[in-house]
Amino acid sequence: MDKMIKKILVIRFRQLGDAVLSAALCSTLKRSFPGAEVHIVLNEGLAPLFAGHPDIDKVVTFSTYENNNTFEYMRKVWSVVRQGKYDVIIDQRATVRTLLFSFLSLFSTRRPLRVGRGKWYSRLLFTQNVPLVGGDMLQKNHAFATALSALAPIKRADGFNLYISDGELLTMRDYMQSRGIDLSRPVIMVGVTTKLLHKRWNMEYMREVLERLLARYRNVQLIFNYAPGREEQDAVELFKRLGSPSAVKIGVEARSLRSLMALCACCSFYFGNEGGARHIAQAVGVPSYAIFSPVADKTVWLPRTSVPAYGIGCDYNSPLTGDYNALFDAITPNVVCEELFPLLDGLLGKPETKNRNKQQSAVNVKSHSFL
Repeated sequence: MDKMIKKILVIRFRQLGDAVLSAALCSTLKRSFPGAEVHIVLNEGLAPLFAGHPDIDKVVTFSTYENNNTFEYMRKVWSVVRQGKYDVIIDQRATVRTLLFSFLSLFSTRRPLRVGRGKWYSRLLFTQNVPLVGGDMLQKNHAFATALSALAPIKRADGFNLYISDGELLTMRDYMQSRGIDLSRPVIMVGVTTKLLHKRWNMEYMREVLERLLARYRNVQLIFNYAPGREEQDAVELFKRLGSPSAVKIGVEARSLRSLMALCACCSFYFGNEGGARHIAQAVGVPSYAIFSPVADKTVWLPRTSVPAYGIGCDYNSPLTGDYNALFDAITPNVVCEELFPLLDGLLGKPETKNRNKQQSAVNVKSHSFL
């Protein structure tokens, strides 16, 4: 029956981190139905993530205009469903807007299997309702593929991967060297701030941890990851409060998603606030340690793969539960350093031996972790 499945559409709008994690579902589908095309629906700005991805045959994009104009959105959905002639539609969100794909497919020449999150208002529309499952986001995403197990054995992908060409890596390495980065020394990408202020860890805490990190690992170089605007202001202010150290390369920028992927891959480690950049780091094989805000459950958003990924979240059993700021501030610099530094000792070498054996591969993403 798996040979009957020729085209699969995965609907995954939302933000950067959600899109990166959806790569696992697409890889699982491609392995389970090797003869099928796998298409994914994304917001237009996220499409570069999957350029050259071997498990995704087509990225269907929606522009900001199409998303914000009801008539244009409905017309685009109908066009995608009618022209795509899909055998399976997987709706990872099951919102009123995404349900339109399944609804309009009922009027197409081919009625596909419709797999989606089983919510009270959507259960009658889907042919396969996926229950809310526990575990991390990989387990949640794989549950959509499991719903098709009657058609073929489901061969689950172990992780979520993004792919970068050797040319992109070499171009990024040249750029980093032009900005004063010594690629024979370890480089840590630091997520010093966040798009949403309520997800940003205490900036004074961040300053203290970075000061201690720079004092402990004198051979390390830091790159601050930030977007233009308020995030850039946060980064520059923190750089000044650190005393503008030469080890912090404030002028290294990734001006596109592809360049951010390449920059992550050329780093030895990611540390900082949880977000899309950390997901990208894990997807290109770079170890990480992240700080999770009270609205981001570490057990959900820190999936375990073959790439080392660690982090610290809020203690929801704490007496402080209910006081957002107090709960977030309970993640102190001491607590973070107690977990972070042993990891860096293992990756970079203990302070007294950290200058040994630190050469990076020119293009091999999997070799960027100075083990």
